Amino acid sequence: MPIIVDVDVMMARRKMSAGELAEAVGITPANLAVLKNGRAKAVRFTTLAALCRVLECQPGDLLRWEDAGEGELLQRGNDDRD
Repeated sequence: MPIIVDVDVMMARRKMSAGELAEAVGITPANLAVLKNGRAKAVRFTTLAALCRVLECQPGDLLRWEDAGEGELLQRGNDDRD
């Protein structure tokens, strides 16, 4: 997926554990892991805002876009037909 989630980078900068962040944001550690590992299909703006508040950062510090390779674009196009 071309959207990269850098929550772990900000957690390291703030010296915060996943458990601490999950509790402060109000999400489960399992859902935080899904987000951190890039398996999330979506993120609510309220969750993103809470992450930014707790980590004292901007959304762009947590999310970035990388151009997908041609193979990934073709695969994603095939997935849309299911």
